[in-house]
Amino acid sequence: MIPSAFEYHLATDVEHARELLRDGGDEAKVIAGGMSLIPLMKLRLAQPTILVDVGRLDQWRHITVERGRVRIGALCRHADLARNPVVREHLPLLAAVAAEVGDAQVRARGTIGGVLAHADSAGDYCTVARMLDAQIVTTDRRMPAAEFLVDFMTTPLRPDELVVEVDFPVAPGPHAYLKFRRRRSDWAMVGVGVQSTPEGWRVGLTSVGNTVLRAVAA
Repeated sequence: MIPSAFEYHLATDVEHARELLRDGGDEAKVIAGGMSLIPLMKLRLAQPTILVDVGRLDQWRHITVERGRVRIGALCRHADLARNPVVREHLPLLAAVAAEVGDAQVRARGTIGGVLAHADSAGDYCTVARMLDAQIVTTDRRMPAAEFLVDFMTTPLRPDELVVEVDFPVAPGPHAYLKFRRRRSDWAMVGVGVQSTPEGWRVGLTSVGNTVLRAVAA
């Protein structure tokens, strides 16, 4: 399976990326790791004519803890999250989820920002973001995950708007994430996450609807 023809542009900074996206309009797509977009292009379910690569924007690879929040740059890769000591201490659920994403190749290339921007209801990070009421920070605004994950593969991102950071609450307590899948590297056919917080247990559901869900009545 071969994608349709496209132009490739490597963004040198944030404004350059936004300029390329504005010029490309609806025909342009952002790529970082490409683990979600490229398979769709191979199947020709997505046929952008312009790809804007933001993978060199290293300022979006930060992981910090400030005032009870874990701030994670959009270009942090799954493998980084799985082994990062800050994440393992302050948000171990996210580290556990990252360690189970895809296979070694996917974990070495895929990014948390890419998964959230893709907004697949089978996206494990989407579930964690929704159940913990994470904030999605973009080049233009900040919004809660419940507002960002609008529908199946649908977000309110504008054509030249980029995900910059995901801002989670610190949650070091008991947790678990389980998913049913045909093979270890597959997306979840269905999944559930739980996290103990000072306000009580949070429960998130994967692949049970058009978007991931927080089970507020559980």
